[in-house]
Amino acid sequence: MADAVVAVLLVAGSGLMFVAALGILRMPDLFTRMQATTKAATLGVGLLLAAAAVEFGELAVTTRVIAAAVFIAMTAPVAAHLLGRAAYFLGVPLWEGSVRDELRGRYNERAHALASMQELLGEERLAPGRATRRGADAPIADQGTPPAT
Repeated sequence: MADAVVAVLLVAGSGLMFVAALGILRMPDLFTRMQATTKAATLGVGLLLAAAAVEFGELAVTTRVIAAAVFIAMTAPVAAHLLGRAAYFLGVPLWEGSVRDELRGRYNERAHALASMQELLGEERLAPGRATRRGADAPIADQGTPPAT
């Protein structure tokens, strides 16, 4: 029975890794490639690790598998986000079929802050009860900008 479970996990994990490889080859731009490969590869590696845990059936191996799976699940999406963000700010072009560029006009590069929809609409304060890292009293353009010399 354990062999059948291992086989299913290996086939499913390998299939997802294959989907990730296809995503690299078939998607039109960097951003869609990263989106497809990060999701498929993270889950695929998790299934392959689960197959190893079931195959060996030892607590030491299972503990290491769980630690590795948690590490991959936490770091792969963050790494993809940071790579995508860096590519966006370096000017890597979006695919012409992209519906919209949601960051255009919303990011203050000097302050490294992203404007909310309320700030874009001209409201200087956030709605009551909403927290913000920058503080509710200053508009986004004034956050973190160096003083004029």
